[in-house]
Amino acid sequence: MDELLDLVALAEDEIARAGSTVALGQAEARYLGSRGSLQAQLRSIASLPREERPALGARVNAAKERLTALIAARRAELGRAESDARLRAEAIDVTLPGRPFPSGGLHPLSATARRAKQVLGGLGFEFVDGPELEDYAHNFAALNYPEDHPAFDEQMTFYVDDTRLLRTQTTALQGRVMTGRRPPFRIATLGRCFRYENVDATHHHTFHQVDVFMVDEGISLADLKGTLRQFASAMFGGEVQVRFRPDYFPFVEPGVDYAILWGGRWLELGGAGLIHPSILEGCGIDSERYSGFAFGLGVERIHMVRHGVSDLRLYLENDLRFLRQC
Repeated sequence: MDELLDLVALAEDEIARAGSTVALGQAEARYLGSRGSLQAQLRSIASLPREERPALGARVNAAKERLTALIAARRAELGRAESDARLRAEAIDVTLPGRPFPSGGLHPLSATARRAKQVLGGLGFEFVDGPELEDYAHNFAALNYPEDHPAFDEQMTFYVDDTRLLRTQTTALQGRVMTGRRPPFRIATLGRCFRYENVDATHHHTFHQVDVFMVDEGISLADLKGTLRQFASAMFGGEVQVRFRPDYFPFVEPGVDYAILWGGRWLELGGAGLIHPSILEGCGIDSERYSGFAFGLGVERIHMVRHGVSDLRLYLENDLRFLRQC
């Protein structure tokens, strides 16, 4: 067998064994490319005697045609196989059940705050935002706190400079609102507060309060109790009993702490009372004609009572095991 026949036999074997179109392309370049084996055969014709050249040229061209046809047939075969394999790999079974995307939810404090706003808005209260960076005058002085008042011990404060501080209570909004409005008005505010306290299960340096106050003619403790009962029923559900007990807060007179009967126990929610007449007078409101009530409570406290959460720190630790239960 001569060299050309050996070359063609070797090429046919490689074409038949090629397992992919990539391998087939490599074999094609090796035998039929510009630097391939058959091209080398053509170049060798020039070294032959003149009478032998036509015969060898015809054989090489015939070999090229045969290998080209074999490669085309094999490429079509491999192409179909690769296409079928790709379609099988990318096949989608539309009968399989879908995969639900994990969805987020409101943080328990956001959900509680949203509910409080819905309830108080339904009771006719207008929500007003106050600044977190507050001045001493609105946070303390306007609320009847003398500088040496012992209540300061309960509200350790983050002072920014001699006159400004991070508000310790959303009640600070009272002075800002009441100096610019004339009664009647119903105002509510909700936001973050800050106190310089050690962090434990029931205290945190950052917490949220909702504060409510109303001024009109003839406002009494009966209005306060009725409003609180409506608010508590909407927040906790059912006919919630509300209890008042005497307490002291500089900005109300009389002052009370209030609790609800929940799970067979009285649970304290916050402080309340009738707005102190000196605060009304300080804001230019005639305390002989107008009176008002105010109450405030912690947003965290509402959720803790309702869901039996015992540690305040859980709300700010971003522990998904806790958040997914709320």
